[in-house]
Amino acid sequence: MTDSSFDHYASNYEDALQHGLSVSGESSSYFADARLSCLRQLIEEQSIVTTKALDFGCGVGATTAFFLQHFDLLKLTGIDPSSESIDQAKKNFALLDSDSSCEVTYLRSDDFTPESNYDLVYCNGVFHHIPLEERCRALGTIYECLRPGGVFAFWENNPYSLPARYVMSKIPFDHDAIMVWPSQVRELMTRIGFEVVSTDYHFIFPSLLRWMRWSEKLFCKLPLGAQYLVLSIKR
Repeated sequence: MTDSSFDHYASNYEDALQHGLSVSGESSSYFADARLSCLRQLIEEQSIVTTKALDFGCGVGATTAFFLQHFDLLKLTGIDPSSESIDQAKKNFALLDSDSSCEVTYLRSDDFTPESNYDLVYCNGVFHHIPLEERCRALGTIYECLRPGGVFAFWENNPYSLPARYVMSKIPFDHDAIMVWPSQVRELMTRIGFEVVSTDYHFIFPSLLRWMRWSEKLFCKLPLGAQYLVLSIKR
């Protein structure tokens, strides 16, 4: 990932994102918290110890607080191709009121070298910005970041979901995005060497229908949610 087109949005990223998410009645924090909570439960079911995590495409570091809340990490690294976003992430973390002993580092993608030592790589809404011809290489980089037995959590907007498409049409930096089909990413993961564990769909009901969210787990295998998670393991 070398594109720095997000430099323009670093100072107002959350406002631009919320312009689209407002239709759901929820903030970006709600979704980040739900993703990390869900991921923690899935990793616990796999009995995988997670002390080192990589946020691939961390942007302005908005997910950091939820990593520290849901995981007992010793090390968290955020990487992003946007220099301005990395600078903003450092500023945001400095303002974060956290007593965690986790070592948090933010780096430009070009300054990061994979060393096969991470237990978890988390990636949300990044690949629809990566050109089609570069996606396999990006997945290969993630594979190199993980230790054997490490987990890759791939979150993306669901192309089957009309609400997801509508939200993306309202977000300025998503206008030229090319959505990622679950079958495509699973095929690429398998080709690289990942073992795909599961594919689940999340975020079916907006805030107006939040009283129905208890039932979402019953439909997680159907392509109804606005986002999906492909969980895989490096073997």
